[in-house]
Amino acid sequence: MGTVYWITGLSGAGKTTIGRLFYEKLKRDFPNTVFLDGDILREVFGADLGYTEMERRKCAMRYARLCDMLQRQDLNVVCCTISMFEAVREWNRRHIDSYKEIYVKVSMDTLCRRDQKGLYSGNTEEKEKEVTGIQIPFEEPRNSDLVLENDGELTPQEQVEKMTEHFIRGNQS
Repeated sequence: MGTVYWITGLSGAGKTTIGRLFYEKLKRDFPNTVFLDGDILREVFGADLGYTEMERRKCAMRYARLCDMLQRQDLNVVCCTISMFEAVREWNRRHIDSYKEIYVKVSMDTLCRRDQKGLYSGNTEEKEKEVTGIQIPFEEPRNSDLVLENDGELTPQEQVEKMTEHFIRGNQS
């Protein structure tokens, strides 16, 4: 069986950057590794869902079920998604045999300062989006296997090293 590394956090927290670097490192030793990103998955599934709370919940469950299916086929899955609902993360814990949750935690001040997509300042072309952490509450993960504080003190590479130490090297002893 593979392992699902579910990397969650608010938009702009650094999930994709950290996740992609972790994927690249993991893939060198475990070629049966795939990378999934929430923004890309939306397009893969046909971009048929919007950004309301109900649509986000449905979308998150799609990702969870996809990760479960891939993991059961002996693939390691690095999935980067906001995954704002504790119920979805609980579903993952109950249904995905080897599930590792990584919460990329960032203060709202840092997110507003970074504001890569213009979501926090409202300067985005996607005005219909309800922003998680602003209009839609973010249910902060309570049971993550690893919390990465990502307010800028560590580089993405250093965050990946923490993940590698925790999940890979820690399992070899």
